[in-house]
Amino acid sequence: MPPGPDMTPSPAAETWDLWQDGAHRPERNMALDEALLLTARQRGRPLLRYYGWDRRAVSIGYVQHYDAAPAGYAVVRRPTGGGVVYHDHDFTYTVVLPAGHWLTGVDRVRSYGAINGAVQAGLERCRLEVRLATCEIPHGVDRLRMVCFQNPTRYDVLLAGRKVAGSAQRRTPDGILHQGSVHFGGPLPVAPARLAEALSASFREIMGLNLVPWTPAAGFLALAADLETRKYATDAWNRRR
Repeated sequence: MPPGPDMTPSPAAETWDLWQDGAHRPERNMALDEALLLTARQRGRPLLRYYGWDRRAVSIGYVQHYDAAPAGYAVVRRPTGGGVVYHDHDFTYTVVLPAGHWLTGVDRVRSYGAINGAVQAGLERCRLEVRLATCEIPHGVDRLRMVCFQNPTRYDVLLAGRKVAGSAQRRTPDGILHQGSVHFGGPLPVAPARLAEALSASFREIMGLNLVPWTPAAGFLALAADLETRKYATDAWNRRR
């Protein structure tokens, strides 16, 4: 499966870390992702993380109003933008790129195309006929309350015209945090382990990667625990808007 037309290929084979994480409470998941971004320079190479949620939850975008979240779900605010994402039947992943990586040197839209192109290829490996969206979110959509999977935009992944994979980014001097979700509107048609295997194979092929297992050290986990306590588990963060 060749790169898409907007894909900038990596100039040489890269090594990325692969963290096959487990299920966590919502605030823990967001703290772990931010900790990955904060330590990206220190680690020095990209990381791909797969993880789950230990309860029915929604994450809301960084700028969204808290009342965008539906009742009956645990709520956490993401460090990235985008709309409300339901974490009930979804498969979630994160890509973290350190400053200086070639994808940090292309614009945001092209970086979405590169990463989501690998996600598309992974779903194709699972015999799903998906394509990348070419549309944009209409100007009339209320982004402060919108639901992510009801509003496809360019480089989201579509199945029979419906959005089934979306993502959001945060860019800082440390690098890029790219948070993604795969959701089919109900139970996954493919087991999570199979999805992880297929996505890993497609990242290797599409982006020319070697993936090596990664295990968090005690210092990293302490940083994440601090972020969870001080930030993601607090009303000051989650209800800030």
